[in-house]
Amino acid sequence: MSRTVPASQTDAGMPLAAGHGWRVLGVLSALMGFASISTDLYLPALPTMAESLGSDTGTMELTVAGYLIGFSLGQLLWGPLGDRHGRRGPVAMGLVLFVAGSAGCALSGTAGGLIGWRVVQAVGACAGVVLARAMVRDLYAGSRAASMLSTLMTVMAVAPLLGPLLGGQVLVLAGWRAIFWVLVGVGLLTLAAVATLPETLPEARRNREPLARAFRRYGGLLREPRLLAYAGAGGFFYGGMFAYIAGSPNAYITVHHVPPQAYGLLFGVGILGIMAANLVNTRLVTRLGVDRLLVRGTIGAALAGLLLALAAWTGWGGLAGLVAPLFLFIAATGFIVANSIAGALDGFPDRAGAVSALVGALHYGSGILGAGLVGAFADGTAWPMGSVIGLAGLGSAACALGVGRARAQAF
Repeated sequence: MSRTVPASQTDAGMPLAAGHGWRVLGVLSALMGFASISTDLYLPALPTMAESLGSDTGTMELTVAGYLIGFSLGQLLWGPLGDRHGRRGPVAMGLVLFVAGSAGCALSGTAGGLIGWRVVQAVGACAGVVLARAMVRDLYAGSRAASMLSTLMTVMAVAPLLGPLLGGQVLVLAGWRAIFWVLVGVGLLTLAAVATLPETLPEARRNREPLARAFRRYGGLLREPRLLAYAGAGGFFYGGMFAYIAGSPNAYITVHHVPPQAYGLLFGVGILGIMAANLVNTRLVTRLGVDRLLVRGTIGAALAGLLLALAAWTGWGGLAGLVAPLFLFIAATGFIVANSIAGALDGFPDRAGAVSALVGALHYGSGILGAGLVGAFADGTAWPMGSVIGLAGLGSAACALGVGRARAQAF
């Protein structure tokens, strides 16, 4: 059963956070940004990669789904490792794996090989993401944790904002393989930066139970209604987000003939929306609370998703008919992701790594489904993307509305 964290416990790590300031914030933002930059940087190259490897659009979209498989399942490994051995060591191990996977992608000669190396790349990348969230929970709790997560996500949004723009330019200047060599360099630089981080989980707070038992405890967490409600709100939304990531290159570049270099500009508009919403969430969450903002964000995402599905089905509005509702849906990230994660983590300070891993696995598992459905039903139009996003928005709102009931059951 979930439990409230004592104030004395939540304050213990704050001097550490304050003492290291923007340097810690910057490194944690970089770690959390690996999920975005690993995919966003190469999105403009998807059509070119399909042609180069003798493949088709649907198969190339499966490189996103393959990445999500590794990212989702890998978190279940890194979470218990982080609870047992501290945060920094497992993060460094993950970054080494990320560098190896990125190099494998750059050297791939077939679509199947590329998908396989994307899985390896993802297993490494997710270590930084899941344990950066756990590090935030080591230092903060409740609405303060949500506020800090929103701040981190605002900073890390620079990665997806610049990713497609940079990826489009690298594609033009040096080809698609150079994009993955850039990721190798990013991984090595981040690995060096991790060496400067403080360890946020002291020896006394580490979970010493055998890893096999820690993995079995995931079953107990899955029986927590409150945790599942928060994870479901974020999970359905992630399904829609990755449907957008997998489907928007085809919808923009192929269907509406947007140049690959300009694709990054359209993608960046949504990231600006995320940044703005995260800033608003940072200011409001300590006053209005996690649950209220989560409900409002998911309802907004559901309405935007339904409008997008209608535009994709009818062709109404052309390119603008897709861009406008997608902007509203994507911007809702600022009210959904940080609040759903903070709400799930709040009751389990002693197992923050495992809970972060489970929530992340459920989120990205839903992303696998969303991206996979877009790839499986690809028909040369924007309809598969629009319909998946519409359904995802409705599911997210339904879970957020169920948080109150689950919270009452927990107490």
